[in-house]
Amino acid sequence: MLSPHEIAALMLIENAQHHHELNPADLNALLDRRLVWLEPQPQVHDRRLHLTNHGRHVLDAIAGKH
Repeated sequence: MLSPHEIAALMLIENAQHHHELNPADLNALLDRRLVWLEPQPQVHDRRLHLTNHGRHVLDAIAGKH
């Protein structure tokens, strides 16, 4: 089960690709649950976050789309 902070982080990631302001613990939880993935970039601080299909499904379920 996701915490409210993790759900909010997932929603932020859906709308923005950078994760600089996200709580690292929330980000790690989303990565561990495979709800997001980090796109490799030449510079570590420029990595971009993306929702996985599972992450999108979770947000759709929260929004009542499923």
